Amino acid sequence: MRSFDADPSVTVEDSRGQKVHLRALEQSARMVRRLYDVAPGVWTLVGNGLSNQTFIEGPEGVIAIDTGESNEEMASALAELRTRTQAPVVAVMYTHFHYVNGTRAIFAEAGRDLPVYGHERIPLNLARVSTEIAPAYSSGLIHQFGLRLPAEGPDGVVNVGLGRVFRDPSHAPFTPGHVTPTATFRGGETLTIAGLTVEVAHAPSDADDSVTFWFPALGVCVQNIVWPTLFNIFAIRGEEYRNPQVLLPGIDHVLSLEAEHLLGAHGPPLSGKAEIKARTTRYRDSIQFLWDQTVRGMNKGQTTDHLAHSIVLPPACDDDYLTTEFYGVAEHHVRQIAAGVRGWFDGDPGGLFKVEPTERAGRMVAGFGGAETVRNLVDEARTANDLRWALELSSWLAARAGATAGDRQLLADVLRDIASRTTAANIRNWCLTRARDIDGSTDLSRLREHRFRAGQLARLTPREALNLIRVTLDPAPAAGLDHHIGIHFSDAPPAGLHIRNSVSVATDGVGAASTVTMSYADLTGVISGSSTLSEALATGAAIIDGDARAVRAALACFEIPGFRA
Repeated sequence: MRSFDADPSVTVEDSRGQKVHLRALEQSARMVRRLYDVAPGVWTLVGNGLSNQTFIEGPEGVIAIDTGESNEEMASALAELRTRTQAPVVAVMYTHFHYVNGTRAIFAEAGRDLPVYGHERIPLNLARVSTEIAPAYSSGLIHQFGLRLPAEGPDGVVNVGLGRVFRDPSHAPFTPGHVTPTATFRGGETLTIAGLTVEVAHAPSDADDSVTFWFPALGVCVQNIVWPTLFNIFAIRGEEYRNPQVLLPGIDHVLSLEAEHLLGAHGPPLSGKAEIKARTTRYRDSIQFLWDQTVRGMNKGQTTDHLAHSIVLPPACDDDYLTTEFYGVAEHHVRQIAAGVRGWFDGDPGGLFKVEPTERAGRMVAGFGGAETVRNLVDEARTANDLRWALELSSWLAARAGATAGDRQLLADVLRDIASRTTAANIRNWCLTRARDIDGSTDLSRLREHRFRAGQLARLTPREALNLIRVTLDPAPAAGLDHHIGIHFSDAPPAGLHIRNSVSVATDGVGAASTVTMSYADLTGVISGSSTLSEALATGAAIIDGDARAVRAALACFEIPGFRA
């Protein structure tokens, strides 16, 4: 198993005191900031943030591909570009929806708006991760990329696998500058941009809006499907299933191009047809290997746990960073494939109806002879470098009713052991972030609350905003309620909420039993937490017509402090 090393001698101390697997430092060196001169008129900047920024100069100007996490990040990339050419940027292209937040910096330099090319699903994907699932998504990002880890000391960030850092601190305050694509495509198009022919191919990878750009006149391929590490079929932050059966055709397309230069959304560029073919083929085959062997084992009746422990990448995968576990780990990818193919239940009778987690942890601790016995077993397992067993045992201690601060610290210590012995940045960052949450070193409690931003809500219609808050409804107090509330706004179209059957349904407000009259601006303030409904009612900014008590009771079912105060 490569997920982490049983041998503590692999742990070294980095330049800022971080405890880390010595091979993980290879990826840090690979991701240092550098503007690569790939070919005449072709540059890619690595190490400016999590993603690369790529520039391709055509007869009519420069195309900027991917714009990073902020205007400041993109402005920094433009400064690097100006050390090579003064040709104006005339167009922006997105490989997928992840790195599209610095576009306004390009517009600022150009002094005008520019055409922006991207897949038609980019706006939908951006909305998905910033609204209904925002708390879970944000928490996942913070854990996976170590956004709350210190810069120095044993728990300090080393790298984030696909890049040196998620966001370079020098780019603060990270001003968002996303521009929605003005020219969309689905894949299969041939475009002329900046005087260059660009062939677009749909290539789902870590996003279903991911595309590959091929510049045939230059022999240059820019893509987001060949990564500088073993491809991350499973993202520990939580993401939709990345089906290898969908991935492989995109990689085969890249191979079919026989490119002279292969540039990615992450990592150093590759050059030379022979090298690109050999390394990309091995990369492709590592993904097929994981899918094929998982399905092979499933067909033999093996459970997911068995598969995760028995399927190991061929040793040759360790010889190339493209197929090494510097980001995620194969063990987790196998689990994700199994779940993606057949769902959560893998045929193990013990997993059919599991005991509630807190109760199960208590029963396991009691069955092993009590808490002190289990603590001793954890110590023995750590001494024997049996960290898998130590992790499971310490998880029981920390999860049971009556867990002590010492039990939680023990679990945190085991997580730190694993973090220091894995090459995978995702695993190191996740384990350290969770350890610091468990032992109180970092307060992450706010990540477990759904917080809405007034500016985000203001961009939605009232009905869209009310539809969004349905995921905060607590079904217990809502049991038995059936009340339709209409809301009349002085500055927006009317809308409504129908609380019934322990769900909330956004409506147009027609036929409501009670009505609230207020401004939409005031409602967004209540939902985002800058004010409360009680305050609005007290000042006359909100007026209830109908059963005021029923309205307040219905709105109090939402886990929104502004409704409950």
